Amino acid sequence: MRIRRNTRWAVFAAVVIIAALVAAILLRKRAAPEVARLLPDSDAVLYVNLEPVRLLTTLGKNPPKEREPEYEEFVSETGFEFERDLDKAAVAIHYGKTVQSKTAETRYSEVFQGHFDSARVSQYLRKVAKDVERYRDYDVYIIPLEGRTVRIALLAYDLAAASNTDGPNVIHGIIDRQKQAALPFAGPPLVSNYYRRVPLGSVIWMIAQSPSAGVPPDRTVGLLPGGWTGLLPHDSIVIASARPLNGVHVRAQVLTHSSDEARTFTDRITAFLVLLKSLDISMDSGGPDPDVKAAFQSIEVRQEAKEAALTATVPFAFFKKLLSEPPVEFTPETQKPPAETPPAAKPQPRPKH
Repeated sequence: MRIRRNTRWAVFAAVVIIAALVAAILLRKRAAPEVARLLPDSDAVLYVNLEPVRLLTTLGKNPPKEREPEYEEFVSETGFEFERDLDKAAVAIHYGKTVQSKTAETRYSEVFQGHFDSARVSQYLRKVAKDVERYRDYDVYIIPLEGRTVRIALLAYDLAAASNTDGPNVIHGIIDRQKQAALPFAGPPLVSNYYRRVPLGSVIWMIAQSPSAGVPPDRTVGLLPGGWTGLLPHDSIVIASARPLNGVHVRAQVLTHSSDEARTFTDRITAFLVLLKSLDISMDSGGPDPDVKAAFQSIEVRQEAKEAALTATVPFAFFKKLLSEPPVEFTPETQKPPAETPPAAKPQPRPKH
């Protein structure tokens, strides 16, 4: 009897363990990528998956002919090239806020996943660091850079984190979450609350809170292209994404507090699009580019209750040009030159009689 009872408990325990494992696997499959979930709380989160981008473009296949001296030194000593070796990256953006007439700078925290030689990277970081702190079995390299302090930690053979926020709390928090990587934690609030609205298969996405009244425009990040950030209602949420289908499908959802805010934003963007679509758009001075023109002509905006949605389909050719050519140039639509008036015929001298 006792043996049978023990067997029942053993079976019950096994079922519970299996159910927990299945639940954990399902949660992890639906969760945001790990590099994004390791980030701290912030005002915006940007995620990029470069692996499929490399399949569609020449990114990483042709090393740039010229590099900044500091970057050239980094590549030479570590063997790591961002264009070639970085697979995934997530960036937390901390807006600089104004407090008592003093405006702080926007700060950033990043988690990178890719292929690198830990020993070589560690040796390089130790050389440029002014100090190395030990935290929970990880080395944190403290590096002065452009008047700020950057803290970097190598979390795994393919994972690294960095932050230039004040103090060590942010980098310590990333390390703490890395220790819990086996658990299906949801990530920072913006990710846990809104990632489910990011379209499946997106290789680039951003979730951001639009600047409040106390944040100067130059202390934020461009939430929408072309300087549209100033058109956003204060404290709205922007969920932008790009995913490759028959072209690169771009979508930006703006979640506002009321239908009136959504309608006002939609009307402003509609007026902006009328102007935008009247321009000749080119990647350089070579004249209008049909792929670029098609991308901008495809932009549409519509309102649904408290939300506004912008959509566009970018041709793959345009996407490749964005990664390999100069920035887009906007010029007023070329007007046809007026027909030239033929010169008046010179009067012929009258014959003498």
